[in-house]
Amino acid sequence: MKQLSKSQIICIVLLWLALCVMLVVSAKEINWETIFTMVASGVIILIGVTKNNGRSNKFRRK
Repeated sequence: MKQLSKSQIICIVLLWLALCVMLVVSAKEINWETIFTMVASGVIILIGVTKNNGRSNKFRRK
């Protein structure tokens, strides 16, 4: 997989934040399902971004 640039990472994170805001605004009530959805999606985004940056740094050192 190709390394993500800083601007791509920022764009992905901002889109995730926008989706979280839309979820909170449109939710009639904030319950554990809403919170779990936001946390789970955040973990998925965080893992993807950190793995991409970590992998690219490993290859660069060799």
